[in-house]
Amino acid sequence: MTSGNVYVYAIVPAGTVLPADCAGVDDPPAVVRVVEEGPVAAVVSASPLKLRARRRDLIAHQELLTRLSEDGPVIPMRFGMVAPDEEAVRRQLSGSRATHLAVLHQLDGRVEVNVKVLTAPDALGALVEQDERVRGLREAARVRPGHEANLRLGEAVAAALAQRAAAAGRRVLDELSSLAHAVAAGPEVRGCELNASFLVGRDEYAVFRASAERLAAHWREHAELRVAGPLPCYSFVAAEGAPAPAEV
Repeated sequence: MTSGNVYVYAIVPAGTVLPADCAGVDDPPAVVRVVEEGPVAAVVSASPLKLRARRRDLIAHQELLTRLSEDGPVIPMRFGMVAPDEEAVRRQLSGSRATHLAVLHQLDGRVEVNVKVLTAPDALGALVEQDERVRGLREAARVRPGHEANLRLGEAVAAALAQRAAAAGRRVLDELSSLAHAVAAGPEVRGCELNASFLVGRDEYAVFRASAERLAAHWREHAELRVAGPLPCYSFVAAEGAPAPAEV
């Protein structure tokens, strides 16, 4: 069952054609349509009466945005963006027309790539070999085992691994930033020394990805790189569809 509210997925240029067989949120999936207002438009559907962040709906939202972004610029809305009716959608499109057009121009032909740098899961061996202090504490714990010795060793290992991963993260950020049009810092993630998103030209994505993989191989004894993309450009658009800060 749906309410009279309108669920908003994205803002796109007027004339955008929806992907074939696209599906919206809700069960059964809501019919997706385009509401145009001058040169801009919103991709919408009827909103479920009780909208919840169910896995099926989260996936439907993300898949629609991904497919839309394959064919042109998209200002993606976060999951759960609901307007009271279609007229409210049209008012928003009309009132922010210039801003929306500027952002769509900025995002045209570009995608988001997220890069995370974490402590390498198999870095302990290299750390012991390369870090004199950790090596000494490990030997001391072998000679005189006990809680205090193990505690000092564990703390030293954790700190050294984090420092090495952070150093690798800084180098990765520096090198990949030179290949991107903008960079946005992501939220803190437990165990993650770098969480950043890069705005990359779609035709530059292969070079960016290859560079990230080269850096992952180079720093494998210090850090693990996780690369996700291409993605809709969430990190470069504010909730209201204005440009988001693009820096770290």
